[in-house]
Amino acid sequence: MTPDYSTSRPCDERHFAAADTAELFYRHWPAPATAVADGQPRRAIVLFHRGHEHGGRMAHLVDELNLPDFDFFAWDGRGLGRSPGERGAAENYGVLVKDVDSFVRHITAVHGIAAENMVVVAQSFGAALVATWVHDYAPRLRGLVLAAPAFSINLIVPGALAGLKLAYAARGKFFVKSYVKATQLTHDPARIASYDADPLITRPIAVNILLDMDAASRRVVADAAAIHVPTQVLVSGADQVVYQAPQQQFFDRLASPMKELHVLDGFLHDTLGERDRARAVALVRGFVDRVFAAPAAAPGLLSAHQQGFTKTEYDQLSRPAGSALMRAYWAMSRFWIRVGGHWSAGIKGGLATGFDSGSALDYVYRNQREGFTLLGRAVDGFYLNSIGWRGIRIRKTHVERLIAQAVARLRADELPVRLVDIAAGHGRYVLDALAGLKADGAVGVTAIEHVLLRDYSPLNVAAGRRLIEQRGLGAVAEFAEGDAFNQASLAGLRPAPTLAIVSGLYELFGDNALVRRSLAGLAEAVVPDGYLIYTNQPWHPQLEMIARSLSSHRDGVAWVMRRRVQAEMDELVAEAGFEKIDQLSDEWGIFSVSLARRVGSGEAGGSGARAAASARPVPAIA
Repeated sequence: MTPDYSTSRPCDERHFAAADTAELFYRHWPAPATAVADGQPRRAIVLFHRGHEHGGRMAHLVDELNLPDFDFFAWDGRGLGRSPGERGAAENYGVLVKDVDSFVRHITAVHGIAAENMVVVAQSFGAALVATWVHDYAPRLRGLVLAAPAFSINLIVPGALAGLKLAYAARGKFFVKSYVKATQLTHDPARIASYDADPLITRPIAVNILLDMDAASRRVVADAAAIHVPTQVLVSGADQVVYQAPQQQFFDRLASPMKELHVLDGFLHDTLGERDRARAVALVRGFVDRVFAAPAAAPGLLSAHQQGFTKTEYDQLSRPAGSALMRAYWAMSRFWIRVGGHWSAGIKGGLATGFDSGSALDYVYRNQREGFTLLGRAVDGFYLNSIGWRGIRIRKTHVERLIAQAVARLRADELPVRLVDIAAGHGRYVLDALAGLKADGAVGVTAIEHVLLRDYSPLNVAAGRRLIEQRGLGAVAEFAEGDAFNQASLAGLRPAPTLAIVSGLYELFGDNALVRRSLAGLAEAVVPDGYLIYTNQPWHPQLEMIARSLSSHRDGVAWVMRRRVQAEMDELVAEAGFEKIDQLSDEWGIFSVSLARRVGSGEAGGSGARAAASARPVPAIA
């Protein structure tokens, strides 16, 4: 018998389009019209279920939380419940993280509820997933509740995780069936019976998702200082499914101005479905009341280059390694890179122009192994396949996707398409994006009025002009020298651009004063309702290796980067007068690419209404 997940409120069953156009299922319980005070903005609780389950199993919270003036939403995650997809699987964990982002943006666009008026309540796998989303995408949520987040799963068998990694490397994707019994989740007999009888429970999970979640959780726990959303963590004191230590570490490192952790003694893993869950539900309700009693606030990260944990990290990387042993290790690393430069064309080019130069990145984009002999090409392949360069190539793809989206939006708004890239390198990603657009008179090269590519380097400008000539785009595109940090030069761009691109630039300069000048110039140049595409590097697994082994284009000095958490980058963009409306990130959370709209002068204030307007559905591109 299928369990009954009905509530006292009517439930609408709907679908939303994920980033890959998959139609994922969700439930919506609207707030009764009589419960919402006149003039009060609509507010929402967004529920995310634990692994193997679906949104119906959290429906009881709609009544139990007793928040009559809130809309409630609950999805069925991809491959689970009534959502499509291979059961318990996805291409990678990053797809699921983006699904969360798409769902919340859908709620804003279709239901008119801004993220700043939402509290997300998530359990177990869903809590780990949402924590990754908050870290990587920096949504302006009002609050976040994580119940028994599955940052580290108890796999029972010692060495099980290492064994799964080896098996995955050897076999490819396979499925792991959950060993967890309903009696390990809750003491509530009704919940136990409903779990055992529920035909929508999916016990297997793809091994790549299990491994990806573990890697992402380790990253998010270690880097929780990047999270500024008010957060409540509920720890189940008798949990047999996940470990408590990472939950405490995550909480301790949070930068959230309002945070609280509660240990519920005797509770099993299904924290919000336990027999005595009234205790947990009361804590959640009280937290919701408190976050809405306080005004929504920006993180305040404009001075993060002067103080804060990323500045401390940067200062440490700028100094020699702390021990003689580590100094010798990194000296050996630099030695072998120089040796590699005799064999690998990519390493040789990086040593000549700097590994962060436009020439070095263009080589990475082309991704063709070159070198002296077969050994050199093998070394070059190893170099090109490093996780950072793989992320760079994904970033290129994401920039191209958002260029296509911005062009479609401009055409839908009947605005001309005038594009500028202020630090284009060789300009390959922009020209590839133009070539990828459908030239049908609606979108495509025939719809582009003007393209201006700029770079500070005469070498890059010359290479970019050759590319423009090779692509036959001289009628609409030009390449010129320009300073991406000269506010007056940017403000005077003519014709006034409707789409500005800054890719791979701000990540190389940790000083926010430079970035603010650049963004201020772009804000003066880009017309209202025009767009900005910008990239960021909120995290990198090889940050120390890069700082201690690779040289920069700036006179060959060490390539030391101060990373910006996504909340910091978005705040810089917002200060300049742009409002983020979409973001794409790679599966490891290294590089993000965001699309923002230039806010008109008449839109000062009223961010919730602007968010709803700017989050409208994206025009389709064939």
